[in-house]
Amino acid sequence: MAPKFQQPPPHSSAPKQQRQRFKHSRRVLSPDGRISILRLGDNYNPWKDLYHRLLIMSWMQFLVLVASLYVVTNMLFAGAYLIGEENIANARPGSLIDAFSFSIQTMATIGYGAMYPKTFYANILVAIEAFVGLLGVAMATGLMFARFSRPTARVVLSRNAVIMPYNGVPTLMFRAANKRGNQILEARLWVTLLREETTVEGHTMRRIYDMKLTRSHSPFFVLTWTAMHPIDEESPLYGETPESLATSDAEILISLTGIDETVAQTVHARYTYAVRNILWNFKFTDVVSTLPNGQRVIDYANFHDVEVLHK
Repeated sequence: MAPKFQQPPPHSSAPKQQRQRFKHSRRVLSPDGRISILRLGDNYNPWKDLYHRLLIMSWMQFLVLVASLYVVTNMLFAGAYLIGEENIANARPGSLIDAFSFSIQTMATIGYGAMYPKTFYANILVAIEAFVGLLGVAMATGLMFARFSRPTARVVLSRNAVIMPYNGVPTLMFRAANKRGNQILEARLWVTLLREETTVEGHTMRRIYDMKLTRSHSPFFVLTWTAMHPIDEESPLYGETPESLATSDAEILISLTGIDETVAQTVHARYTYAVRNILWNFKFTDVVSTLPNGQRVIDYANFHDVEVLHK
């Protein structure tokens, strides 16, 4: 029995129209591979795992948080300097601005210049603030280094996957490219199908199936990589249609790992394809060409482009 292969439905010759048919399908993972499930009844507070939280938040969030803590801490110490008698020499009496400026100079150990502590209480506050500033600089420096030193991959995967005949066999294909231009050594691809299934007892569960690739390993990943999964009798996609995949909330998870030759550390990239991003009877636009002198050229402008497969 030959595997079922969907012909393009009438008036559905563009990817946009095919995606429109399944735009309301649910997803367990976001396109970048992150879990997109709302968690209820979980007492886990990410702020209790502060170090991990500070590493995974965006750079904008991190810088805003550090700047906010810096301003708030200096404001608290400025308020403390204004308690009681005049604690800061040459500062205007009751001036929050002068006290705030004095606090910044103290925390950063810049040097007082015209203002300096003139009471025992002020000297105690200066000692405490200098210690807090020392800890703050050490922690901020460590976090900045940890964030900068995390190995990352600049791997781009095609926005859509396509299914087309290849050597007479329906084949799922998607493209990957290394945008850095260096080599990712011992690169490996894993492709997994996630879908909901119902047992004979009526229990619904999320099942995971490995999808075999014609080539899942590359000794050095430099340019582009078109991954191919033949939909034969051993494939979990055998006999499936876009409608059946949508009914089971199917998703295809892509995971790529390898060693970045520049930093000699393992890097990884993830991506997911929902049913609406799997285009049947389409093919990728060719992005590799050769110049008259024999040099190969890759046109990344067409990396995500697909074409209708004509017989």
